[in-house]
Amino acid sequence: MKKIFINIKGLLQILENSEEFILGHKMKNLNKIDDAFLLIDNDLIIDYGPMNKCPSFNSMETIDANNCFVLPSWCDSHTHLVYAASREKEFVQRISGVSYQAIAKDGGGILNSAKKLQQTSIEDLYNQSSKRLEEIIKLGTGAVEIKSGYGLEIEAEIKMLEVIKLLNKNYGVSIKSTFLAAHAIPEEYKNNKDGFIKKIVDCWIPRVAKEKLASYIDVFCEKDYFSIQETRKILECGIKYGLTPKIHVNQFNQLGGVSLGVELGALSVDHLEVMKKEDFSALKGSKTIAVSLPNCSFFLGLPFTPARKIIDENIPLALGSDYNPGSAPSGNMNFVISLACNQMKMTPEEAINASTINGAYAIGLADELGSITRGKKANLILTKPISSYAMLPYSFGHNLIEKVYISGKEL
Repeated sequence: MKKIFINIKGLLQILENSEEFILGHKMKNLNKIDDAFLLIDNDLIIDYGPMNKCPSFNSMETIDANNCFVLPSWCDSHTHLVYAASREKEFVQRISGVSYQAIAKDGGGILNSAKKLQQTSIEDLYNQSSKRLEEIIKLGTGAVEIKSGYGLEIEAEIKMLEVIKLLNKNYGVSIKSTFLAAHAIPEEYKNNKDGFIKKIVDCWIPRVAKEKLASYIDVFCEKDYFSIQETRKILECGIKYGLTPKIHVNQFNQLGGVSLGVELGALSVDHLEVMKKEDFSALKGSKTIAVSLPNCSFFLGLPFTPARKIIDENIPLALGSDYNPGSAPSGNMNFVISLACNQMKMTPEEAINASTINGAYAIGLADELGSITRGKKANLILTKPISSYAMLPYSFGHNLIEKVYISGKEL
């Protein structure tokens, strides 16, 4: 069934021939048609243009945008949305002066989440996670990557991946699943890390691949977690079984994980709060996209990813929420965009590019989502009446989204 949006104040992120990603000075451009129409057929975009060229719409379902903006839905390229319980007690510890690393060493952090998840039924885990997914969809997210990693034992990891699979089946948003096999060292392996890695490589990855529960393999490459050599071993095993690498790197320390990611053909390297010259050199000219997670920097009081330097070095940049219970308990991409502008000095155009087409690339969906392009899926945001799209990052305390459309259907 055809559906047409008319009287659109500004139709944003138009790419006639969709690019894989946008980088460098091009990120300052956001293609727009003023006073526009947008025509969709079932779940796909089929036409658009200025209202003076709008086709007859008497026989179609018509949505009058009433002089508001329409743009592609957000593509959140990094989340841990499937988890079993909040960690607000650790939040209170941190604001009382205890560091995130100290909490983790004392059995909190990821180990805390793993313990809770192992004790939670798949039904309860699904119900909790579905509420979070519904929340972020209402806030404009139309595609999301979700990681495992809070299981730290194979049956719990499988439980998380099964929940992600169910969410993908039951909701219209596009969901990509990542097997974060090496997120932390389980308590029972604290004196036998090699044994844990052997278990991941010999048993876990082959099983996840055989059951087709993930598209990507991830490792937390960080001091006190997994070294460069250990990260390489796990990622190379994932590649062998058809899983594309994505890596947590440079959150607290620079260990060389960015160069490793580029060498192994990682789709993305994520966090990047700490970067050195060699990291920029490795990324430049590669197909590996940098993913910044400003929610995490905000919540933990960490440095923010040097977005200006990344963009000025002609490196593609995407934004993700890092939605998780410990370091970023929010999946609100509107706030992410505001942080990117306010704290990382990105322009509104750069932040929107990073959250649409570049975010879609970072989860392997740039050919389906992330721009207003003929043939792409109609996952759309209709704003409330606003004076300009700069209001989206400017008015960070308000929800400026009027309606969200997933596969052409209004929520």
